[in-house]
Amino acid sequence: MARGIDYGGMMHRAMQRLIADVLEAVAREGLPGEHHFFITFDTRDSDVEMADWLRERYPEEMTIVIQHWFDNLDVRPDGFAITLNFGNSPEPLYVPFDAVRTFVDPSVEFGLRFENQPDDDDELDEDEDEDETDTDEGGDDTPKGGAEVVSLDKWRK
Repeated sequence: MARGIDYGGMMHRAMQRLIADVLEAVAREGLPGEHHFFITFDTRDSDVEMADWLRERYPEEMTIVIQHWFDNLDVRPDGFAITLNFGNSPEPLYVPFDAVRTFVDPSVEFGLRFENQPDDDDELDEDEDEDETDTDEGGDDTPKGGAEVVSLDKWRK
């Protein structure tokens, strides 16, 4: 502990574990009530697995919607695998938790934002705008205001 307690890193890992716990429950029991998720992730992460045509369409980041149809949700220690429908084409994805940028459940106005990952602090420009996202199910399914977003960066030095 020469540098002190890494509260930011500890909080980051705890929030990733929270997402894993939620997804594990959904894998076992399905989505309860009106719950659904918007998960934005960095498609440039080397451990993200997705079809080439999706990576070409979303070269930097992508928002997936877990709501009406999904299959093969498998939560692993470092990420999750899922099959989603993209224009009547089921496609498997693997998303490491380190690639997740936002997790939002608009049905209960809950959200988490991971603005900087521990290993990419030097790679991101502080002024970089990461608000643009796309959804995999056409239409305007983006979450609308009111969600509680927790930013972990305010605790980091």
